[in-house]
Amino acid sequence: MERLMIKGLFFLCILFFPLALKTSKYKEMLIVFFSKGVLSILLDTYVVNTNRVKYPIRPFPKIFSTNILYDLLFFPLLSILWVRHSYHDDTLSKIVLKSLTYSVPMSILQWFMEKNTKLFEWKNWSIFHTFASVNFTLFMIRGLVGLIKKVDKDSSNNSCMAVQYQD
Repeated sequence: MERLMIKGLFFLCILFFPLALKTSKYKEMLIVFFSKGVLSILLDTYVVNTNRVKYPIRPFPKIFSTNILYDLLFFPLLSILWVRHSYHDDTLSKIVLKSLTYSVPMSILQWFMEKNTKLFEWKNWSIFHTFASVNFTLFMIRGLVGLIKKVDKDSSNNSCMAVQYQD
């Protein structure tokens, strides 16, 4: 059953990937995707190596101790959705509220799946750790997007000024 769930999630992610990038800001979304993948794999490797979480059933178990499907496909796609959902929000309260719409259901779903499947085992971990880590990574990625937006804005302003001085 668990292997079927993993295969289903893989195909769902592959189908959803082009739709997630279908935006005028696809370069930013690619940065989000790859940054979230790196951040997720780093955090998950730490969590697995400190024996807090174990993935008994995972893709490529002889090569990876983490579930790379979650870390390199699912969570990055979720982050793209969240960034697109919160892209134009400038206040912290709106961003926090929107992050809760992703982190709360995801934490509850992971808690439920930990109790009812063999996809992962929580040892020194709880639903609150999942909630905190999901929010941490979402805010890190959203901060990166804010930085990218600021750099883009500054570079476009400098380009306009350079054109004005050439006259």
